[in-house]
Amino acid sequence: MEKSRFAKRQAKAVSVLSASLLATSLLLSTVVSGSAAEAASKDATPPPAARAMTSAELFMLYRDKSWQWSDGAGHMQADGRRFTAWAGSGEKATWAEGRWTISDNGRLCFKAKWHSSTGVARNTTCFSHMKLGDTVYQKREPSGAWYVFKHASPQDGDEFSKLADKDLVSSDLERMRLELEPATKLSDANSNASQ
Repeated sequence: MEKSRFAKRQAKAVSVLSASLLATSLLLSTVVSGSAAEAASKDATPPPAARAMTSAELFMLYRDKSWQWSDGAGHMQADGRRFTAWAGSGEKATWAEGRWTISDNGRLCFKAKWHSSTGVARNTTCFSHMKLGDTVYQKREPSGAWYVFKHASPQDGDEFSKLADKDLVSSDLERMRLELEPATKLSDANSNASQ
């Protein structure tokens, strides 16, 4: 009988954590691709002559920049390739810490633990990049649509214009971390107890 209660509690904890992961993933998806989705509706598939960006090009494009989203931001520090982010507010507030990775096949990924009022969940979000001249194309992996991330002659609607040369995350991240700390500690304690 005792084992049955433990199994039920463990199943409920897994269910809550799964729901948290799904909600966080959906929130990040919405935040990161909000205006990108508008641009993607034009489906700017890279021309055949376009090539995958190199890791050096991606590093130069994103290092020490903050990517401004409709309700948050992500910061990509060059030192240690640390990635931090925040999104949402109130009950939908979430913050993240992790790393940003790049590869020579044009891929940028954010690998982080996202913290919310319902717990902590790991999430990886990746983008592919192609380049032709000074035009950069981007798509969210695995199933996003290609769009022009940066035109050769910058345009107002370019997602690239949302990259800022400053840290737009740290001050809000600290505030959110303090607000969500009790829920995070409780979630961590529950996951440690079930191991």
